[in-house]
Amino acid sequence: MNRLHDIYRTPLALLTDLYQLTMAYGYWQSGRAQREAVFHLSFRSHPFHGGYTLAAGLGCVLDYLDDFHFAADDIAYLATLTGSDDRRLFEPDFLKYLGDLRLACDVDAVPEGTVVFPHEPLLRVRGPILHCQILESALLNIVNYQSLIATKAARICTAAAGDPVVEFGLRRAQGIDGALAASRAAYLGGCAATSNVLAGKLYGIPVKGTHAHSWVMSFDDELTAFETYAAAMPNNCVFLVDTYDTLDGVRNAITVAQQLRRTGHKLVGIRLDSGDLAYLSIEARRLLDEAGLKDTAIMATNDLDEATIVSLKAQGAAIAVWGVGTRLVTAYDQPALGGVYKLGAVRSASGAWEPRVKLSEQAVKTSIPGILQVRRYHQAGHPVADMIYNELQGKPGDTPVNPNNAMNPNNTVMVDPFDPLRRRSLPADHTAADLLVPVVRQGKIVGDRPPLGDVREFAAKQIGSFHAGVRRLLNPHQYPVGLEKSLYELRTQLVLEARGTMA
Repeated sequence: MNRLHDIYRTPLALLTDLYQLTMAYGYWQSGRAQREAVFHLSFRSHPFHGGYTLAAGLGCVLDYLDDFHFAADDIAYLATLTGSDDRRLFEPDFLKYLGDLRLACDVDAVPEGTVVFPHEPLLRVRGPILHCQILESALLNIVNYQSLIATKAARICTAAAGDPVVEFGLRRAQGIDGALAASRAAYLGGCAATSNVLAGKLYGIPVKGTHAHSWVMSFDDELTAFETYAAAMPNNCVFLVDTYDTLDGVRNAITVAQQLRRTGHKLVGIRLDSGDLAYLSIEARRLLDEAGLKDTAIMATNDLDEATIVSLKAQGAAIAVWGVGTRLVTAYDQPALGGVYKLGAVRSASGAWEPRVKLSEQAVKTSIPGILQVRRYHQAGHPVADMIYNELQGKPGDTPVNPNNAMNPNNTVMVDPFDPLRRRSLPADHTAADLLVPVVRQGKIVGDRPPLGDVREFAAKQIGSFHAGVRRLLNPHQYPVGLEKSLYELRTQLVLEARGTMA
């Protein structure tokens, strides 16, 4: 099933920035369109001042790539674009080329739900440079946002400490697209359900909901509102109790719960949406328990996030289910992940690969050259370090081709990309695995495409495998990530050459 096609009913090749197409035109016109290149998608810092990020969005990336082509009406639209001289921007032969284009790229990716760290490639795209280039904007759009929301959801679920978290963000999300992507990513990140029914249909996410204040306000009194709702939906009763007076609302809910019990049903829960949630939940729990309704859950909403949930728990709040909306789907306090898509290498006319590096006055923005892979090292089943290496220089543990400039096969050394004095040896007895795996070959999807529920379980196991310090919400431990020593040296050499400061 291609869920993006189910939503839009059209290919999304035009979901791009204009400069991707003007560069593609330049590649085509200069005869460089088929030159092979490698790009990497990564990010520069964790969101929310956290210690990890969850890679998300790959399922939607594969939907996008699986249906990638320029439709006839796309080409017709591009033919209307003009430059500063009011003449057409693209000549007809190029538009015909786009109309006939079928992707010939290879894509390797970390499995969706993998815990990842700054500067590590989440996606590696290899193929004709024109093809790689026109994918940039859409890949960043999908991966940036969903990774951001999945990470926020994981943090909120960590704060909830095993209590169910329900995503209620549809009405506050950044448009229809943002709402659907947020529901998907939030479920991946650990939320138990969503209020978004379309997301439930498209992605197989459980859907949950109660009623609004307007339901209660439409009746002459609160008790009648609850009784009428219970008569209509006796198997889905969660009453919102704070329309007028919260504790009186709890008492009315108890009255209807006793009526439900006589008909073989039960009150599933009550919802608190305002006021002092700690105090009100404790008092509500007392009233419910005294009425013999110990299995009636208390749900809380009202602009919750991980910090608020931690605070409420510290106050002894008797809340069992957390409804989180605005601050989850809008990634409250960090609106973007800041992922980038950088060229790592191009193949010359002779067939040799040439590494490329982008310079910057800010060290964090200097790119990493080569055809990159990430190797994760484990000890006693737990991740202990990640090393980024260049496949053009061989794999860690390989016998050196050039003993003077190659990896030590027995004791690989990695270097902090921003502090060459910080180095770490990775003994050969550590178990290790490469994170990037094939997902597309020559434009065709390969390998498994697991259901979202399976990805969610994988993400939970990933997070749980890391040291508690990495998962900590405040002042987390910095997990070690570095460049393989020969890659660090190559990068340094290319930077010095580009700046004309080689000794």
